Amino acid sequence: MDLDDIRPLKKSEIVIGEDLALLSVAELEHRVHLLESEIVRIREAIAAKQSSKAAADAFFRS
Repeated sequence: MDLDDIRPLKKSEIVIGEDLALLSVAELEHRVHLLESEIVRIREAIAAKQSSKAAADAFFRS
């Protein structure tokens, strides 16, 4: 068993404002895909929180 087999995988880190000149087209496209997926995840979290807030507001108004 190699150390690579037991070492946890690193999350890919995207640094906002990082110099993109050294990245390949494939790496840039992958980065765009990751960021778009994260935007969807964040928007879903916002919608869930807004829904919870609306339900709480409605409960306390009645």
